Amino acid sequence: MRSPVMTALAIAAGLIVLLGYLIPPEWTSLAYIQAVRAVFIGWAVVLAGIAAWVGVIHLFLTHLRRMSARREADRYSVLVVLAFLATAVAGMILTPADPRFQQAVLAIQVPVEATLLGLLAVTLVFASMRLFQRRKGGMAIVFVVSVVFFLLLGAGLLMPLQQTPLLSGLIGFFERLPIAGGRGILIGIALGSLMTGLRILLGADRPYSG
Repeated sequence: MRSPVMTALAIAAGLIVLLGYLIPPEWTSLAYIQAVRAVFIGWAVVLAGIAAWVGVIHLFLTHLRRMSARREADRYSVLVVLAFLATAVAGMILTPADPRFQQAVLAIQVPVEATLLGLLAVTLVFASMRLFQRRKGGMAIVFVVSVVFFLLLGAGLLMPLQQTPLLSGLIGFFERLPIAGGRGILIGIALGSLMTGLRILLGADRPYSG
């Protein structure tokens, strides 16, 4: 009887949290649902924090085991362990809100993000060339042209064309296209999360049953 009980508890908790968002504040007779929803959300935040700590500790212990095993990639494990210890000590001494701590984090985060974006650009160019070699169709040509155009646009090489009145509006339109694509991705993520939540509420998916 364990699985039906877990399913009933999960559905009930999900419905209470969902109803808490839908009930207007002026309905004082159902204020207890808001209180229960706040308790459930607080529990979820605590569990998420504990899960994050477990993941971080597991990563730290995994690299410690790799260092003790003397594998070929143990130098990367040494870097991970040293960076973890340095970040933990700096966070306890300076606190994460300290400007010096934030500057140190950004000094690492910004180059890493720039490197990933550079790798993404190279991967897109390589993928467009391979696609054009294998499938010489209209969509392949559109993909290659769009990749090259947006790389030139992102690099700022088309800035002189913006001085032309006829092309400035067109280039501005193309600059807004990635923002529209990002919004589409966010909408897709939201819809996927909504469908996953609905499947759990209806009992179709039971990740809690193991």
